[in-house]
Amino acid sequence: MADPSSYRPSPGQIPDSPGVYKFRDEHRRVIYVGKAKNLRQRVANYFQDLANLHPRTRSMVTTAASVEWTVVSTEVEALQLEYTWIKEFDPRFNVKYRDDKSYPYLAVTLNEEFPRVQVMRGAKKKGVRYFGPYGHAWAIRETVDLMLRVFPVRTCSAGVFKNAARTGRPCLLGYIDKCSAPCVGRVTPEEHRELAEDFCDFMAGRTGTYIRRLEKDMAQAAEEMEYERAARLRDDAGALKRAMEKSAVVLADATDADLIAVAEDELEAALQIFHVRGGRVRGQRGWVTDKVEAVDTAGLVEHALQQLYGEERGDAVPKEVLVPALPEDTEAVSQWLAERRGSQVSLRIPQRGDKKDLMATVQRNAQQALGLHKTKRASDLTTRSRALEEIAEALGLDTAPLRIECYDISHLQGDDVVASMVVFEDGLARKSEYRRFQIKGFEGQDDVRSMHEVIGRRFKRYLQEKERTGEWDQVPQEAAPGPVAEVTGPAPTGPVEAPAFTPASPADEIEPREDDGRPKRFAYPPQLVVVDGGQPQVAAAKRALDELGIDDIAVCGLAKRLEEVWLPDDDDPVVLPRSSEGLYLLQRVRDEAHRFAITYQRAKRAKRIRTSPLDDVAGLGETRKQALIKYFGSVKKLRQATIEEICEVPGIGRRTAESVAAALASAAPAAPAVNTATGEIMEEDDGGTP
Repeated sequence: MADPSSYRPSPGQIPDSPGVYKFRDEHRRVIYVGKAKNLRQRVANYFQDLANLHPRTRSMVTTAASVEWTVVSTEVEALQLEYTWIKEFDPRFNVKYRDDKSYPYLAVTLNEEFPRVQVMRGAKKKGVRYFGPYGHAWAIRETVDLMLRVFPVRTCSAGVFKNAARTGRPCLLGYIDKCSAPCVGRVTPEEHRELAEDFCDFMAGRTGTYIRRLEKDMAQAAEEMEYERAARLRDDAGALKRAMEKSAVVLADATDADLIAVAEDELEAALQIFHVRGGRVRGQRGWVTDKVEAVDTAGLVEHALQQLYGEERGDAVPKEVLVPALPEDTEAVSQWLAERRGSQVSLRIPQRGDKKDLMATVQRNAQQALGLHKTKRASDLTTRSRALEEIAEALGLDTAPLRIECYDISHLQGDDVVASMVVFEDGLARKSEYRRFQIKGFEGQDDVRSMHEVIGRRFKRYLQEKERTGEWDQVPQEAAPGPVAEVTGPAPTGPVEAPAFTPASPADEIEPREDDGRPKRFAYPPQLVVVDGGQPQVAAAKRALDELGIDDIAVCGLAKRLEEVWLPDDDDPVVLPRSSEGLYLLQRVRDEAHRFAITYQRAKRAKRIRTSPLDDVAGLGETRKQALIKYFGSVKKLRQATIEEICEVPGIGRRTAESVAAALASAAPAAPAVNTATGEIMEEDDGGTP
């Protein structure tokens, strides 16, 4: 636990202008980002008596090791910079709503020549109009199916569209008049785009115009005794009305607004958003967050506004945003929203009427979401905590291992030897920090030496990061790392010996980069290293750590045969009960490391098998390699061809032909295949590929 007074800046150093400040921990990670109208007053509040601070604030300032700030000219700039840094650094003590990227949207791809209507999930793309989000994808498809009668916009994929254009025949929707079939030229690109824009206008809430136009055309067709056309227009109007009925009117004045409600307790908060367009609820979504910082309802609302509209522009930001509590600096937030929309945005608390009633409905949804989340998470959170406590007790650790790294070696009969490193934090996989290694220190199969090499390379990089970030004074001189190659780079050959480490010379140092707070590849140590294997693998891992002078990281191994837990220097394993949550967590970590390793090993093997003698020909790309194989039929026939015959292939000049002939002549032909049932030697298939 750090003493905040050790890094407290003097009052004269801190400016009294608007700005954004960052707290960093001892590893130079950004752990908290905040903004202030007056930096001097706000930052000074963090360095008062710890007893007077909120427990979460106290935890943050005692975790931090430094504070820095950036001055901006306005409070709006401070708001924007705070959002940008929170997105970039992902600080652990800032409130972060768990994003709902899985919510489906109705999307119209206006960035294509022939816009397409489809269901989309994930991050939003430039040039695409989005409507929603919806609770279920089937709800989008039902709405689209009704509207295609009136707006027959393309819904097919690029492959189907190209195939229809090539054959001159539209798909089924084109035949039943639910697509205008631009693929076969029934409408021009301009006419099809106009249909797509009308579709967007209707979805945006401008519904009355189209229904009145259809009803007028229907009456006119009836007067002219075109009864079939009138019946079709009647059905079209009915389809649009049924599509509108799927979202009931909640605000009579055709308001475009987003309503945000918050339900919270001491530990967590749930957020619900209703998107109202044209007076109708067009989408709903929710977020849940842990209250890792001392924040009230107004602060939660401000964080929600940043995450909700930080990447949006134009009409995606509504004219009106209704909230349960106004942010601390309402004027700056309103101005920031207005800049993103391009016009004035009203940010207020509804006081009466339909909007207050609808806000009460959104609030009830938020309360239900928080209750449901707690019901689902209680057992899971309790189980993970119990598992970590059981592991700590079984291995004799002082504290629960919040970060666990597991290593596994994979190979196929000694070939393509690779290793994996997976990371679990708080009992959950952290896939962004997974790493994979190629074993190049020696040839052949030796899991023990491979484990020693991998652990050594990983923790050399950790020590190197400590040196680079200025933590070197805390590292014993005998453990100072020398130059270290990249993970997938070459390693020294020959016997594995204890390396004699010395501080890197200036010529060997990697060019220093300014710390930006982003996580580095191997910057953070685990509390527990798990290896897939028994006593020999554990001993190798422990020896690698000892050679580096690292003695504060626990090591254990999990043997597959009896699921025994092995500790260094112990002759007998630790046997956890089969029903133990700790054993179950170790098994999950081990199995994930095995899956990650074998996936990488199979990919390397497949890449090696696909190699061809033509790969060694300089300047011969994939297209010309395929052209050669297609022309001759197989590598065997290509090897038998003369240089003049090779030159006959389009795109192959004489110099390239000479290089191809030389490469094939120097490459020994593959051994012939043998039929294991008859013993017959099989000739190479002339129609094969390399």
